[in-house]
Amino acid sequence: MSNEKTVLITGAGSGIGRALAVEAARLGYTPILAGRTIVTLQETADLAGVSQAAVVQADVTTPEGRKALTDAVDGRLNILINNAGCLSVGQLEKLGDDDLLRMAATNLAAPIALTRDLLPSLRRAQGRIVNVGSVFGDIAYPYFTAYSAMKFGLRGFSDAIRRELSGSGVSVTYIAPRATRTAAETEFGPLVEPLDMTLDSAEQVAAQAWSAIHAGKRESFPKGKERLFVKVQRLFPKLVDRSVSAQATAPETLAALRLLRL
Repeated sequence: MSNEKTVLITGAGSGIGRALAVEAARLGYTPILAGRTIVTLQETADLAGVSQAAVVQADVTTPEGRKALTDAVDGRLNILINNAGCLSVGQLEKLGDDDLLRMAATNLAAPIALTRDLLPSLRRAQGRIVNVGSVFGDIAYPYFTAYSAMKFGLRGFSDAIRRELSGSGVSVTYIAPRATRTAAETEFGPLVEPLDMTLDSAEQVAAQAWSAIHAGKRESFPKGKERLFVKVQRLFPKLVDRSVSAQATAPETLAALRLLRL
């Protein structure tokens, strides 16, 4: 039996996914890189120093894309990292149906469906499911309304599937990064300062994620004020209501909203 440890990473063509892949290769894993754009996936493969055979162009929101990934795994998978995601920001009344459906499909339905499809392979390896959520999956933020809802859902899925798989040998880790310096930052850049957002690099997020995976943690949050706010949110949500509502209605925040690309 091979001692090779495989990790499938969705959304591996850029940002956090790329950083997770590079770190995975450094740690001795064999990454399978999944994404919709072959060129950026190949760039990730080059940076990680892995074979182009590990690159799978696939849209995880489609049955065909998920089948391609199931075939690539070939019956055994040590770690599945559901990282692919998308973001639309702004006042809810200005988000279209396409925005909502795209976020629901990519951020929530796809990781649930892909996990379902790969469970037999994960069971054989007694592997681990890793869902990349967000601090906004605990602290629901105005103007990230739909995105927060999807990440709340992903956190709920993580808890539910962890309990469903109890005793199976398959474990679950939920990763909740805060805002990250990636291409998605262009969607919310004007809100960074008025909402007092702290941004991490993709490499920081990847390092913390792999640390949590190796420690077998059920969930992982960034160090700093966000970790404290998550605890306050769970115990005293009205305090967070007051604080975040004040930010949401501040003149500088409302001015920043007008700069968003909608």
